[in-house]
Amino acid sequence: MLISGDRPSRLCPCGSQKPLAQCCAPYLQGQLAAPTAEALMRSRYTAYCFRDVDYLLKTEYPSRHTADSRQLITATANSVSWLSLTVLATAAGRPQDETGMVEFVAVYQEGKIMGQLHERSQFIKEKGRWFYLEGDILPPLQPKKNEPCWCNSGKKFKQCHGKKR
Repeated sequence: MLISGDRPSRLCPCGSQKPLAQCCAPYLQGQLAAPTAEALMRSRYTAYCFRDVDYLLKTEYPSRHTADSRQLITATANSVSWLSLTVLATAAGRPQDETGMVEFVAVYQEGKIMGQLHERSQFIKEKGRWFYLEGDILPPLQPKKNEPCWCNSGKKFKQCHGKKR
């Protein structure tokens, strides 16, 4: 995995603004279990950035695994570049909870196309460990025309992805 050779000061891809070594790396390396649903979701996003299929499988609720889970996750990880993550809302998912929800938007690039994954993910904790259970895909965020574009281009939405084509 790429994490072990990274600079100690490198920021974590999950958007926390913390160094990777003090954020998601201990979870991905198996040193610690994510203490909250949000921490698990952020670490799974980071795992997608690093194409860490083993971690993604390990943190998915076991009943969701299918014969082709590894193949599907690998295909997604290899075809998509994840560019940014924004957590929009959380419900429960604290260390003392048994379930949690995290709503987020992840910006990605697949080939020459930029897109966003807007999802409300459900998490469950069993035997002290959080697992991704399932997610509901939500409509893409549509900022107001004079607000910054969701793709982080620095342009206003109307001048970027809000253009009528």
